[in-house]
Amino acid sequence: MQSKGKYIIFVVLTLIIINQIMAEGESLYNKTWIDFNKNGKKEIYENQKKTDSERIDDLISRMNLKEKTCQLATLYGYGNFLDDQLPKKNWKNEIWKDGIGNIDEHLNSVYYKKQSEYSYPHSKHPKAINEVQKWFVEETRLGIPVDFSNEGIRGLCHKKATGFPAQIALGCTFNKNLIKKIGHITAEEGKSLGYTNIYSPILDVERDPRWGRMVESYGESPYLVGELGKKMVSAIQSHNIVSTSKHFAAYSIPKGGRDAKSRTNPQLASREMRSLLLHPFKKAIKDAGGRGVMSSYNGYNGIPITGSYKFLTKILRDEWNFDGYVVSDSRAVGFINEKHQTAETYKEAVYQAVKAGLNVRTEFNTPEEFIIPLRELVREGRISEDLIDSRVRDVLSNKFWLGLFNSPYVDNPKKADSIVGNSTHQKVSLQTSRESIVLLKNEGLLPLEKSNVDTILITGPNAKEENYAISRYGPSGINVINVLEGIHKVAGKSVEILYEKGCNLRSEHYPQSEVMDFPISNAEKKRIDNAVKKARKADIIIAAMGENEYIVGEGRTRTSLDLPGNQTRLLKELHKTGKPIAMVMINGRPLTVNWADKNISAIIETMFPGPYGGQAIGEVLFGEHNPSGKLSFTVPKTVGQIRYNFPHKKGSQNPPPMWGSRMGGKKSMVSEPLYPFGYGLSYTSFEYTNIVVEPKTQTSDKKIKIKCKIKNTGDTKGAEVVQLYLKDRFSSVITYEKQLRGFKKVSLEPGETESIKFILKPEDLQILDKNMKWSVEPGKFIVQLGSSSKDIRLKENFTIKKRL
Repeated sequence: MQSKGKYIIFVVLTLIIINQIMAEGESLYNKTWIDFNKNGKKEIYENQKKTDSERIDDLISRMNLKEKTCQLATLYGYGNFLDDQLPKKNWKNEIWKDGIGNIDEHLNSVYYKKQSEYSYPHSKHPKAINEVQKWFVEETRLGIPVDFSNEGIRGLCHKKATGFPAQIALGCTFNKNLIKKIGHITAEEGKSLGYTNIYSPILDVERDPRWGRMVESYGESPYLVGELGKKMVSAIQSHNIVSTSKHFAAYSIPKGGRDAKSRTNPQLASREMRSLLLHPFKKAIKDAGGRGVMSSYNGYNGIPITGSYKFLTKILRDEWNFDGYVVSDSRAVGFINEKHQTAETYKEAVYQAVKAGLNVRTEFNTPEEFIIPLRELVREGRISEDLIDSRVRDVLSNKFWLGLFNSPYVDNPKKADSIVGNSTHQKVSLQTSRESIVLLKNEGLLPLEKSNVDTILITGPNAKEENYAISRYGPSGINVINVLEGIHKVAGKSVEILYEKGCNLRSEHYPQSEVMDFPISNAEKKRIDNAVKKARKADIIIAAMGENEYIVGEGRTRTSLDLPGNQTRLLKELHKTGKPIAMVMINGRPLTVNWADKNISAIIETMFPGPYGGQAIGEVLFGEHNPSGKLSFTVPKTVGQIRYNFPHKKGSQNPPPMWGSRMGGKKSMVSEPLYPFGYGLSYTSFEYTNIVVEPKTQTSDKKIKIKCKIKNTGDTKGAEVVQLYLKDRFSSVITYEKQLRGFKKVSLEPGETESIKFILKPEDLQILDKNMKWSVEPGKFIVQLGSSSKDIRLKENFTIKKRL
């Protein structure tokens, strides 16, 4: 009886304790504050009426070394490193029991990784994210919330999110408002799913088309990349989500275009590095207030960027007043030791990175690899705890800016089902695909008229290809309309559609076939023969050529820019039939299609046109959409011209002189591009008139206003991109031949005229002078307005004088 009484007392006490624990858990969430440290008292960092700075100071003062160092690392989510979809009991034994800086790509179901049951239907994801967040708030000592990051350069990297064309295609739209819409959509979808940080945009300025990641750049003009990137950053962060721009810095111009582990030392002088490659990041941070930057894994001038105090502290924070956090690209810290070999051990690499200014290390393995040596470095006195506090402060600054200490959970998870991938967002995706298409050549073949065409042959290796629309950095599990389907959809039942693949994208000898010839295989010859047979039955041939995700992208450098495999052979055999051919190019970099340019009736460039690419291509071919895209890059005639791009220094790309009898009176090299920067045709024509520049004389601290009129002189509605180029006539240092300093896309009905206005600000006239200082030098400037960098329609001068 006595033992039974003791048992009853034990049960009662246990229930009391359980109820107290539950009550404490419930009491964390008060009406106006959250008791993150679970002590029943409102601390300064929990007080929403205090400033962020005060709250951060208070929180840091309460953190121990373990908690601080955990805030400086990423935990890669399910399918990348983490095996658990939701918190488990063993998390109390993991290093993140003391918190973590951010969790990356958690439960997003990237197409080549483990699929999660919580990624779709979409409302399941924010519920799962809330469960993870709840664990960190309730189960860690100080309850510091987690920053949930994800990729988002082609739409959010999440199952069945809204997908968009690749960034290089987006650059060809020359449409800032459209980029802004994409930013809003990416952020809206991300926020509804529980993400708080989106790794977008990519601000690398492409300068070598052999580089595999050119497909992820907006283009080769720093001004264009900066203007589009600024719109993306502003749009994303307007939804109270951090925009993390990448890859900082000097990432996009590796030696020989070589990628991945071979990217070490960009061949670029300091003046060009700052003028070309840093400009977009400066715009994103100083103008748009970007709060995230991803440090790159290349070096510059002998120093790994992720170990460079100059880049991560002096430039970012001291010059540009950056107030967010720097996260490393994956392997960037490890490469300091493994690739660059400026550190003998990984621990030494950690030392270099943290001292340089890195806030958060990202890697596809356990965060312990970084956190443990970092703690050792502090205990050894090599890294001071004051420096750790400074790095942690930047991480917490973003978390407070995000409002995670006021409201750490997604309020209404059900909203995700109506937001992610909705019909309104899909319409923007389709419009983006339309506007990214560039008409390169048209000898009267396009647009096709259904009444004049009975039979069309769709051929080429990209006719049914879809993987160009699915990226590791964008949505997975989305529907894709390929070229064949798109033309079927637009042509309708009145036109007979034939299909034959014709050849593979690559031959079996790729990439060796880039540098030497191989005999064509019997299988490939048969494919070409079958396409030719069907071509003889058709009125028109549509040949879908180019590249796919296995030829261009991260780590996929090329040594040739020709159409890969037997694609040119297929074109030549089709050409022999005498049937008119329209070539549709789907590719991630410019291709040297010289033979096609001389022999094919029409060529359209689509780059990687997104999930609605096939439909947009069909609409352009049949005239339901008038193409308005412009090349955001230069297309060379041969890889031997590289580097050949825009902008370029005065005289650097001039045609060579005539050398008389020694050279037979001929030039010594191919000196012109196949297609210049800013180039793109239309089904209508535009007239430029009435240029006005005022004032004609101005001081260096004032603005210049430029006006002109543009008229649609054709019989078809169309959109034109009016491009403003500026030439600095004489200067103390060699400047660029001309620089893009403005662009506006305007849609006009036949016969309609519109006035276009530009404003040049002092920063648009700046150069890095002899002392490496940004300055506006007095002198004459030439304004050029036109349809491309080569097709200049109007010119006018103005003069800058010294300030009084």
